[in-house]
Amino acid sequence: MASRKLIIQIPCFNEAGTLAIALGHLPREVPGYDVVEWLVIDDGSTDNTVRIARENGVDHVVSLRHNQGLARGFMAGLEAALKLGADTIVNTDADNQYDASCIPDLVAPIVAGEAEIVVGARPINETPHFSGIKKFLQRLGSLAVRLASNTTIPDAPSGFRAIHREAAMRMFVFSEYTYTLETIIQAGRKNMRITSVPVRTNEDLRPSRLVKSISSYVQRSLVTILRVFITYKPLRACFTAGAIFTLGAALLGGRFLWAYIAGDGAGKVQSLILLSVLAMAAFISFAVGVIAELQAANRNLLEDIRLRLLRQELAESELASQRARFDRVRNELAETDTAQHLAPLKSRAG
Repeated sequence: MASRKLIIQIPCFNEAGTLAIALGHLPREVPGYDVVEWLVIDDGSTDNTVRIARENGVDHVVSLRHNQGLARGFMAGLEAALKLGADTIVNTDADNQYDASCIPDLVAPIVAGEAEIVVGARPINETPHFSGIKKFLQRLGSLAVRLASNTTIPDAPSGFRAIHREAAMRMFVFSEYTYTLETIIQAGRKNMRITSVPVRTNEDLRPSRLVKSISSYVQRSLVTILRVFITYKPLRACFTAGAIFTLGAALLGGRFLWAYIAGDGAGKVQSLILLSVLAMAAFISFAVGVIAELQAANRNLLEDIRLRLLRQELAESELASQRARFDRVRNELAETDTAQHLAPLKSRAG
């Protein structure tokens, strides 16, 4: 029976100050797995992140040539872990935000065959270094994801998650900012089994890299939520906007008609002009919704093609690995056989 491998990945960008602390808490044994390995994704760091990773026992390092963002680093780690033969991948942060002792709880539903993706739900309300606005946006983002994905994940922005091999192969993140919301929506739309377990968090070691300022965080979070809706629910999003424009046009049309009947139509020409603008906006929204829905179907086709190519690439990589092991064993046997044949000759010569 083949051994089961768990790979714990950590995306890093200039994490020399906290990485050693995070690695010091990672487990080397997790129930349900025969092998546990650590993987660091160096997202173009300019400090000693890679050196510290290797000094602290990291098994694999994937280095990106320049900083490409958290989402790209996350995807690079997934692909590397798949090629390394991971059955399950756990993603965590380099700032030691998440309590690594919760990893067995995180992977338990996958080990039991109950889920393909497990998201760690943080105790947000009890986390003192989360500001009020951040807590509000966390809940808003989770609500938006639940509506868009038909899932029940309470803490969608959490990066502490476990992913089964089959689910990892079917994921692809389009966003360059963060992967957390989009991957959950993909899981819901692709009917993956996704669940959540409560996890603990540690004290804050450094300010969040994603939250450079409250205004920036609010802006990027709202844009991400809006983009998520438009990307994965384009027809609903555009038709909702179109319905609002249509309602406004209908109200203005009623206002103009009432004034016209009352003999004051000439004084309400502004309503007629605005009605025309809103009606045009409604038409454009409906048209964009239909086009976006067709593009979404095309994106699904491209994702299927990518999945087929990735499966083929992983199969070829596994085959090459098996050939390399076979050649190594064959060479070792040949050397042993040669030594056994030479031993009597050496004895006679002696």
